[in-house]
Amino acid sequence: MDDHRDDQYEETELEEQKNTDPGETEEKKDDSSGDYEDVCFICRRPESKAGKMFRLPNHICVCDDCMHKTMDTVSQFDYQGLLNNPNMSDLNSGKGFPNISFVNLADLRGDGGIPNKQKPKKKKKETKAEIDIRDIMPPHKIKQKLDEYVVGQDHAKKVMSVAVYNHYKRVATGTMDEIEIEKSNMLMIGPTGCGKTYLVKTLARLLDVPLAIADATSLTEAGYIGDDIESVVSKLLAAADNDVERAERGIIFIDEIDKIAKKKNTNARDVSGESVQQGMLKLLEGAEVEVPVGANSKNAMVPLATVNTRNILFICGGAFPDLDEIIKQRLKKKTSIGYSAELKDKYDKEKNILNRVTVEDIRKFGMIPEFIGRLPVIFTLEGLSRDMLVKILGEPRNAILKQYQKLLELDEVELIFDQGALEAIADKAMEKETGARALRAIIEDFMLDIMYEVPKDDNIGRVTITREYIEGNGGPIIDIRSRSAEHPDHLREVQQS
Repeated sequence: MDDHRDDQYEETELEEQKNTDPGETEEKKDDSSGDYEDVCFICRRPESKAGKMFRLPNHICVCDDCMHKTMDTVSQFDYQGLLNNPNMSDLNSGKGFPNISFVNLADLRGDGGIPNKQKPKKKKKETKAEIDIRDIMPPHKIKQKLDEYVVGQDHAKKVMSVAVYNHYKRVATGTMDEIEIEKSNMLMIGPTGCGKTYLVKTLARLLDVPLAIADATSLTEAGYIGDDIESVVSKLLAAADNDVERAERGIIFIDEIDKIAKKKNTNARDVSGESVQQGMLKLLEGAEVEVPVGANSKNAMVPLATVNTRNILFICGGAFPDLDEIIKQRLKKKTSIGYSAELKDKYDKEKNILNRVTVEDIRKFGMIPEFIGRLPVIFTLEGLSRDMLVKILGEPRNAILKQYQKLLELDEVELIFDQGALEAIADKAMEKETGARALRAIIEDFMLDIMYEVPKDDNIGRVTITREYIEGNGGPIIDIRSRSAEHPDHLREVQQS
């Protein structure tokens, strides 16, 4: 009797093991696996993006999408019932081929092979709740934070702070007394190197929202070589870790927007100009767009996600070269003859001529009216002056000089720039006419020898950069540790000079 009971117990245990859901075993294996995840053998997407994998022999993993698309393709060529014939070796009946068998997909789900470990798993971020209107930073605090990183451009920072504040109030409330609030997309105009991209990056970091920076020069009309217009939304989805809800509250910055202006005096098809502007109208207004997940372009092997752009803030920026000439031509039309007449050369020497820009000037530049109408907030940034360049060198929280001072501080060396050196660097940057980007190139050039020589000598305690060194008439002042300790008066004289 006891032997009979033992046999029954073993049989029930075997039946329970057979009836175990393969998905449960797979989840256990996934939990027990290390810090790596499976990668699809066909589309090369990791398991975090493609979902659960089919495990084939020889440790090959195939995602659900690729496997089903492959089987759908094979099923279209069902020669003489090959796939549906249970007896695969019956050649006399004309159905089947010898030594051919098809794999059951359900069995592959529970395959106990070693996973194909190629990519480390990404830690999932905690999903935040919807935006609370009480947590939105007011405009004056947004501007205060921007002041810590960006020098000058007070008008631009004020406009951006108010526009962003109103936008996220709109996202948080949706409607206010059944009044639908429209989106406040922005168009910023300013010369190169004045801080357009840096302002947007700083703003997104302060608000802790996903940011995608796209370049309009690579965008083309659908069907042509280049990036599709929807690729800007796919970049935002990637920045949000493929979280659609988080991406729908993000910011898209499209740089070099002036490069998609209408081509003038040409009979060729304008695939990267006016047609791109027309294709972007639905994105700016708000529409549901299908974008590829984990890829830049649409193809048969990549799944698509639907993203609604209604609550995505679009910021467009560009240098708009020669726009100042269009503004001057419009202003010169007002000149007349007489004692109170304005001279024709009155506006030639005006530095911030872009502040007088109107929608008519932008339309004449080559932007279509429908596109401009969907960017209601238009503002300009000032060109950087000599005093602003001097402040940019040392005042912001992550200023260029502070970066070099931190690098030399790791070598226990103090780096000092006197006021004359800062002014000389600003003068050289003004000559290059590339804005704040020139500052880094100039300092890199003069700091090369210092960064190379200082680690050689442990006795160097302080390096002072002077105007004479920047202008090529002398060298930096180097103080030795022992001498600075014995003669503090000498150090005081160096600091004063």
